[in-house]
Amino acid sequence: MNKDKLIIFDTTLRDGEQSPGASMTREEKIRIARALELMKVDIIEAGFPIASEGDFESVRAVAEIIKDSTVCGLARAKPADIDRAGEAIRPANSGRVHTFLATSPIHMEHKLRMTPDQVVEAAVAAVKQARQYTDDVEFSPEDAGRSEPDFLCRVIEAVIDAGASTINIPDTVGYNVPHQFGSLIRDLIERVPNSDRAVFSVHCHNDLGLAVGNSLAAVLNGARQVECTINGLGERAGNASLEEIVMAVRTRQDIFACDTDLDTTQIMNCSRMVSGITGFNVQPNKAIVGANAFAHESGIHQDGVLKSRETYEIMRAQDVGWTTNKLVLGKHSGRNAFKTHMSELNVHFESEEELNEVFSRFKALADKKHDIYDEDLLALVNEAAFETENETIKLVSLRVCCETGETPVASMTLNIEGEEQQAESSGDGPVDACFKAIEKLTETGVELQLYSVNAITTGTDSQGEVTVRVEKDGHVINGQGADTDIVIASAKSYINALNKVINRTGRTHPQLGDV
Repeated sequence: MNKDKLIIFDTTLRDGEQSPGASMTREEKIRIARALELMKVDIIEAGFPIASEGDFESVRAVAEIIKDSTVCGLARAKPADIDRAGEAIRPANSGRVHTFLATSPIHMEHKLRMTPDQVVEAAVAAVKQARQYTDDVEFSPEDAGRSEPDFLCRVIEAVIDAGASTINIPDTVGYNVPHQFGSLIRDLIERVPNSDRAVFSVHCHNDLGLAVGNSLAAVLNGARQVECTINGLGERAGNASLEEIVMAVRTRQDIFACDTDLDTTQIMNCSRMVSGITGFNVQPNKAIVGANAFAHESGIHQDGVLKSRETYEIMRAQDVGWTTNKLVLGKHSGRNAFKTHMSELNVHFESEEELNEVFSRFKALADKKHDIYDEDLLALVNEAAFETENETIKLVSLRVCCETGETPVASMTLNIEGEEQQAESSGDGPVDACFKAIEKLTETGVELQLYSVNAITTGTDSQGEVTVRVEKDGHVINGQGADTDIVIASAKSYINALNKVINRTGRTHPQLGDV
């Protein structure tokens, strides 16, 4: 039996970026987009071009570089939004404009202050305008999960007639449950007279932990595009997880009448990259990409797996990219070998200076630890990207004294706008003392909301990766740092966050809602 194709629409760069503190730079978006393209994702939603000049430039940069995936820009059903999105995707080999407008009674009345007739008229106008830029137009009735089915049918029929080739049904607030959401998709496909002229898609949020379940229920009822993110990243509780959707469909081909074209062996590489760039660590028991996803503690399970893997494993770890990833390179390895291996990890350097900087960091790390793993290399790239030339604050030196029964003291030297300054502070522990010394010198007044430590690889000489989350004037910002010394990694992460606070561009999301 011929299988339908399930289109994978990745919105990590757009909806995923709306997680508090998860903003990405243009260069980081390009790196992730390249990884998604290598994984053969069908559509990459690169951002919301009207949000800011930075968002526009990021979407345009992705559109210029990506050749094999469709690049999509999001737009409200407003002329200025659509023009901006159309211009951003213009360089793409294959471009899409994704426009949306709320259709639920509560949104129409309290947010839009529009009548149903006005909503239909605006939706049709938006699709027709988007068609001036591309034949590939997607329309989303925002908050479809709480919209009246009769009105949904009316809007969908009208926008398909206007030229929309993809109809996305979002569960914007994560309110639906699988049997209900699946029935909605089936009913819409059956009731809309011209439904055969469009691909039906779903975009589910995870507020009740049902995003993947709702998405799969929709696929079983005729949806042939799923909008999702790497690691389930996204605002509030996140979005449907790409890796879980793809592997559920791939593993249960006895149930699903469709399959994806994804190269699933690239899943782990994408997961690690997104985690490193955003600072959102993957929980150990996360399906597919968590550290424990293929680990077996129970003696009965271990015995069964040793006798036959299929007794307790329904997937092969290597099918999603889990490998030992040990790199046979050391401090005597040359630049060419290093550059070649980084290319295999889908890391490309924009200049010789960038290559030399990361290679120098690799050499320094090789002097500290015997075994270098791919995860170590990706952390070096992330760190180099964070430490840009326009840094206001740079770590010069750090000395921490800890002794049983004594209060830890940190002595810190920072380079602040080209001038070295020193401070000393005590604290409840070495990290607390370190942070207080930094704050004494910088006087930023940020509030620390999260401090997280993660071992990048195994072994006592493993690099520690530290993520901090700070809040300043209502803005939530993440900082990251890595080092074999966890206190130094902590200082780097805190300084990284402060640099982002100081150099914040004021990027905002102007949408009145979210699909």
